[in-house]
Amino acid sequence: MTSNKEPKKVVLAYSGGLDTSYCLKYLILQGFEVHTVLVNTGGFTQAELEATAQRAYQLGSTQHTNLDIIEKYYQKAIKFLIFGNVLKNNTYPLSVSAERVFQALEVIQYAKAIGASSIAHGSTGAGNDQIRFDLIFQTIAPEIEIITPIRDLKLSRQEEVTFLQQNGVPYSWEKAQYSINKGIWGTSVGGKETLTSHLPLPEEAFPSQLQKEAPEKVILEFEKGELIGLNNHKDTPANNILQLEKIAGAFAIGRDIHVGDTIIGIKGRVGFEAAAPLIIIKAHHLLEKHVLTKWQQYWKEQLGNWYGMLFHEGQFLDPVMRNIEAFLADTQQTVTGKVAVTLQPYHFSLDGIESPHDLMNTTFGQYGEINNAWSAEDAKGFIKILGNAQTIYSHVNALHHD
Repeated sequence: MTSNKEPKKVVLAYSGGLDTSYCLKYLILQGFEVHTVLVNTGGFTQAELEATAQRAYQLGSTQHTNLDIIEKYYQKAIKFLIFGNVLKNNTYPLSVSAERVFQALEVIQYAKAIGASSIAHGSTGAGNDQIRFDLIFQTIAPEIEIITPIRDLKLSRQEEVTFLQQNGVPYSWEKAQYSINKGIWGTSVGGKETLTSHLPLPEEAFPSQLQKEAPEKVILEFEKGELIGLNNHKDTPANNILQLEKIAGAFAIGRDIHVGDTIIGIKGRVGFEAAAPLIIIKAHHLLEKHVLTKWQQYWKEQLGNWYGMLFHEGQFLDPVMRNIEAFLADTQQTVTGKVAVTLQPYHFSLDGIESPHDLMNTTFGQYGEINNAWSAEDAKGFIKILGNAQTIYSHVNALHHD
C-alpha cells in the first residue's frame, strides 16, 4: 500500500564537502525532501559553484541554490568590521566567524521562503560553527526544527565515508592535508600543526604563494571610512577588497596564526591568510589616528572590540550590535583621505596619509618643535594646573619618592 503523505521539506546548508554530502544522503534516506543551499561570501569561483550544484543533484537534492551575498555581506558586516578596526585578539579579522553568521541568516530566510519544516547543517559538536548556526536559526525561526546528523550521531570521518560508499556515492574522500575555507574577508587554514601549541604552518599550507618580490606601492582611498578607490581607480568597496587581495596576495602578505577562546570554553588555534583585510584595517586605523580626536579613538577601540567579540560568538542579532554599528558609522564622518602602503614579500608598511581632515594642522604648532597658538607663559600655567591633583595628593599624603 502506497502512502500519500508528502515528505517533509528540509533545507541543508551545503558546501559539497564530506560532512554536508553525508547529511544530504542521510536526510534523503530518512524520507526528507532535501533542498540544498550554498551561500557564497566570496570564496567560490563560478566553476566551483557549478561543480557543487552538480554534485548536490547527483546525491539527490530536490533543488540546489547558489546564493551570492558578497555585496550584502559587505554592507551588513564587513563595513562595520572596518569601521571598528576589528581584529580578534589583535590578530584575526573574523574571516570565517563572520561568514558563518551570514550564511546562517541566508539559509534560514531561504527555508522560511520555501516553507521548509526543518533546517540542517553539518557542524560537529566540538566547534564554534554549531553555535553560530543554531543561535541564528532559533532566533529567527524557533518553529523550524534543526537537524545536525554529524553532531548527533558523533560520526568519525571514516564512518561518513563508509556510509556514502555503501549508498552508491563513488567520490574519493581522501582528506586534504590542510583544510581551507576561503571568503572575501580572509582564508582560514587548518592542519596538524594548528592542533599543537608550538608548530608553525609550513609555506605550502597557504593557498597564496609568493609570486612578487620587488616592492610595490598601492594607494587606498577612503570616503567616510569606506574603501572607495584603489590606485586612483574608483569601484565598489567589495570589488576593491577583492582586487586588493589579488595584488597583495602575490606578496604572500597577511599570514598568521590566531589563538583564541572558543565559545564553548576551550582554546583554539587556526592559521589564516588575509592580505586585503589586514592592509585595509591598518590603513584605515592610520587614517583615523590623523582625523579623529583622542576620545573618539578611545571609545571606538572599546566598542570595536566588543562588536568583534559578540560577532565572533554568534550574537549578531542582539540589538546592542545595531547600537554599536550606529556609533561606529557616526565616527566615520571625517575618515576621508588616501593612505599609501608599500607591499613587500610577506609584509607591508604604511607610508602616510593625505586628508582634508588631517588634524596635524601646522598653523597651530608642530609636535616637539614650534608653538604658534600659545605662549610660553600659557604653557607654564597649563602645566601647573594640570599637575594640581597629583600635587595635592602628594602633599596631603606626604609621599616620599626614592
